[in-house]
Amino acid sequence: MRQIIINADDLGADAARNDGIFDAIRAGIVTSVSILPNGPASKECLETLRSLAHNNISLGFHMNLSEGKPLSSNLRLLVGEDGSFLKKTSARTILMQPGDPELEREIDHELVSQMEALLDDGLRITHLDGHQHVHVFPAVLPVALKIAQRYKIPWMRIPEEPSPSSGVEGIPPLLREEAKFFSGIAHAARLKLKGDKIQTPDHFRGLYLKGRFSLPALLDLLQRVPPGLTELMVHPGQISEKPFAGPFSAFSTGDRLRELKTLLDPAFLKVLERAHIKLTSFLVA
Repeated sequence: MRQIIINADDLGADAARNDGIFDAIRAGIVTSVSILPNGPASKECLETLRSLAHNNISLGFHMNLSEGKPLSSNLRLLVGEDGSFLKKTSARTILMQPGDPELEREIDHELVSQMEALLDDGLRITHLDGHQHVHVFPAVLPVALKIAQRYKIPWMRIPEEPSPSSGVEGIPPLLREEAKFFSGIAHAARLKLKGDKIQTPDHFRGLYLKGRFSLPALLDLLQRVPPGLTELMVHPGQISEKPFAGPFSAFSTGDRLRELKTLLDPAFLKVLERAHIKLTSFLVA
């Protein structure tokens, strides 16, 4: 049996991203979302989320330690002089270094603040993952596991994806390098989860679709989905009508709209049906 969870990341990044994700939910395509607790539009999506509760959409904690402002105070290692997170490259460097008690304390302090913000909004969190996959970085993973246990979060993403067996020539070298990097640290994380009560999907897909999300690529991926439970990471969205500055200003672009249109193409659901792949969520998986 083949089951797939289509999880839309970055809910709360801005109003346009929210609109695109909700369009995909209403179309019956997106079955799960991950919420940015420090996203500028995280609060405004709550009413719509509640109205869609009958869709059995699972809600996830999208841990963010790289972009925007933290929700906690008294951070030194995780932020720059302006009080914001260090952005992708610098954050990756520091979060790849395990064994620093002060760094781990800061990570725990901030992630607990983010989790509590979601709970304050009355959300039931079924899974956790990370913005730019920070949750599987060596300095973050021990804290992520503690949070999953402390708050009884049953599922965790493991972004480990094998290199595609077809269409490799169309994958840019930098994307291949990044996907292999994330898959490598995710594999190490999976090994550390052995024997733990936290569940993970059997398979993960989406790393190699970054910037090249199209109907042919998506259909090829679906035809090769292995038996078991697969999480497919997607990033649909609309284009912001009013451009704004800040760390999340590039989240709603033409790429996001193209991804949304691809997911909403009738051919997508038809392929799922023909391949006997069942859509599900972390609520019912």
